[in-house]
Amino acid sequence: MGKVTGFLEYDRQEQKYQLAGDRIRHFREFTLPQEERDIKKQAARCMDCGIPFCHGPTGCPVHNQIPDWNELVYSGGWEDALRNLHSTNNFPEFTGRICPAPCEEACTLNLENMPVTIKTIEQAIADKGWQEGWIAPEIPARRTGKRIAIVGSGPAGMAAAQQLARVGHDVHLYEREAKAGGLLRYGIPDFKMEKKHIDRRVKQMEAEGVTFHYNAHVGVTLPFATLLAEHDAVLMTGGAEAPRDPGLPDTNLAGVHYAMPYLTQQNKRVGGEDVSGEAPILAAGKHVVVVGGGDTASDCVGTAFRQGALSVTQLDIRPMAPEIEDKLTVWPYWPTKFRTSSSQAEGAEREFQAATLGLEGRNGRLTGVKCARVDEKRKPIPGTEFVLQADLCFLAIGFAGSVIEGMIAQSGAAVDKRANVVANDRNYATSVDKVFVAGDMRRGQSLVVWAIREGRQAAHAIDKHLMGETILPM
Repeated sequence: MGKVTGFLEYDRQEQKYQLAGDRIRHFREFTLPQEERDIKKQAARCMDCGIPFCHGPTGCPVHNQIPDWNELVYSGGWEDALRNLHSTNNFPEFTGRICPAPCEEACTLNLENMPVTIKTIEQAIADKGWQEGWIAPEIPARRTGKRIAIVGSGPAGMAAAQQLARVGHDVHLYEREAKAGGLLRYGIPDFKMEKKHIDRRVKQMEAEGVTFHYNAHVGVTLPFATLLAEHDAVLMTGGAEAPRDPGLPDTNLAGVHYAMPYLTQQNKRVGGEDVSGEAPILAAGKHVVVVGGGDTASDCVGTAFRQGALSVTQLDIRPMAPEIEDKLTVWPYWPTKFRTSSSQAEGAEREFQAATLGLEGRNGRLTGVKCARVDEKRKPIPGTEFVLQADLCFLAIGFAGSVIEGMIAQSGAAVDKRANVVANDRNYATSVDKVFVAGDMRRGQSLVVWAIREGRQAAHAIDKHLMGETILPM
């Protein structure tokens, strides 16, 4: 807890943003950092609530000890707060920026709609740690002689690699792309998280003994059997990348794209990677329609505005949610309520209870998106059809599961009906000896914070499998 009466003395103060008209002119982060004194006041609001749901299973997948580091920040113990935070989360500067913060929804003060600004405090702790030089490589005192391959350098792979390297294993991280980070780098726009944060962690991990292998597409350019033969254990953390089929006619029209290729191309462009071999997907001077109501759809909205779109309309098949949830029936769980992302606030038109019926085109190019209102069963209501003018349409309706062709098929690991590799959340072992799986490839599309949690748990399981015991936390 922070100050006993802090929640009575200080109001919740959220991070402020650059004005929309200014921030859409660049791809940099646009949150305005708070003064240290203001962060301490926000930490002081953490009350002695008895049962801190914020860091239980309902609030934080990595089980951050939130009341503890709030108390440390309030009392000025920033370095101890960082040490506590790192004991459960390898990359708090990631989650402090992009996690949707279920911990704040689970906060006891959220019963009054004024939760502690946990996410802001977490980011502040991590950023101060880098600024003060407190974050340094943790080099193991001894080497085990065990060689481990991890496929996929997203948050699950990076977390597992760092944990395993710190107990002395020879860890090799194989990444299909030219740089590490997975969807952290190629899916999440820089205006939400600049990639310098990933680069710093990569340097730290290299110093700890992790070897990164880039442009290594396991199952395509590198046979899985080769990997298995050369390592004592293999952990697959390749994510859930297969896009969900919208089942719409005419998706082959020019101007219709899945969300991820669009975001990936722009992120590579911002990161200085060569995209000259790809057909450019640019929203400048165009009317854009985004199908989907989630975070990926919102990222498409923000990216389109920064590219100079004339208009952006977002279609959500769900009804508009209530402004405030019924606390007595929902809290401390994640509620369904009306939310406006920073990208949506930049000028997007939002259509609710809107189904996408099809696409219209002329001479092979997209001209419009056919829509209709839906009933409570999400069935189109006759007579409510309408057409939105569109030069670009992005399909952001989630992922169907893992890509089976390539690595998973070559591994021989069992897969369930949702295209997830089968393994439990205790030993993360697949049906194939020496082969483990974690993150979205095991659990399906989920949050970065869940990926970090699974990567850490998988590292615990692998170390125990190889050594008979482990000091790594679950």
